[in-house]
Amino acid sequence: MRVKVGQIVNTHGIKGEVRIKSNSDFTDVRFQKGETLTIERDNNVDLELTVASHRMHKGFHMLTFEGINNINEVEHLKGEMLLQERDHEDIELGEHEYYYSDIIGCTVFDESTPIGRVTEIFETGANDVWVVQGEKEYLIPYIADVVKDVDIENKTIRITPLEGLLD
Repeated sequence: MRVKVGQIVNTHGIKGEVRIKSNSDFTDVRFQKGETLTIERDNNVDLELTVASHRMHKGFHMLTFEGINNINEVEHLKGEMLLQERDHEDIELGEHEYYYSDIIGCTVFDESTPIGRVTEIFETGANDVWVVQGEKEYLIPYIADVVKDVDIENKTIRITPLEGLLD
């Protein structure tokens, strides 16, 4: 099973480097040199790209791919989603660790009241933040004081919001 690991949002420079908005877990493993990323095509002939280099720049993952050395070779890839096989042998989940793909789509409850579904996850450096879309958009920090129960099987998350979190 493939999961979305990021989206190519722009090019960077003239040597074929691309700027990636990650929506993936474990980017240090998924974007390391030699990893294969896939762009699915409508014609069922997927484009496979092998990571040549990875670095961080202004909160974005910057990647180059083997055999691509020119902006003209990646310009047409802007907006494309990058996929990778979910099962990665180098990734061991610890207690209270989840694949982003398991969290996205879960319904978040405050007590027994649903407040919305997780639509996106972003990293802040200190902790992940879950974007929950309901009547309005909520930003839920993934910290023990807030997230009380994650049930992947039933796609539910129970939280105890900090004061002002849902205002």
